[in-house]
Amino acid sequence: MTSAMSLISWLWFVVGIAVALGPFGAAAQAPVTQQPRIAKSAPKATHKLAIQVNQYDKAVMDLALNNAKNVIDYYKAKGERVAVEIVTYGPGLHMLRADTSPVKDRIASMSLENPNLALIACGNTQANQSKAEGKPVTLLSEAKVMPSGVVRLMELQKQGYAYIRP
Repeated sequence: MTSAMSLISWLWFVVGIAVALGPFGAAAQAPVTQQPRIAKSAPKATHKLAIQVNQYDKAVMDLALNNAKNVIDYYKAKGERVAVEIVTYGPGLHMLRADTSPVKDRIASMSLENPNLALIACGNTQANQSKAEGKPVTLLSEAKVMPSGVVRLMELQKQGYAYIRP
């Protein structure tokens, strides 16, 4: 039905040009540009989830990873896409620290299995912990540093992400 309507619209466009040109021909008018193509079907809905971790507590970190896995599995079973970001800041940054993460093995396997899972580390917290400890704080290779974890959560909410805090 959409392509029939597009054909009818195109024919009316051509008829309109022909009437407008009249006996003077195409040379009297500016060149006609092609109409933009209309998508045949809408893309699948993308679900978006932001999970906050701001505690150095293995149970909270495990719960955040469980929540992420459950949401990813749920939408995967339905054939729908989902993007999940776990945003860490304050004491929660330990979740993504190479030296202190109690869940680094789970993170490694979940990251490999789920390309739409992003693990975000707060750059402010990383800098503050480095300064307090007098040494650089190294993060897991799966982590992506953003300038501010709290600002990242605000940005995600503006983009329509659902927000949870386990």
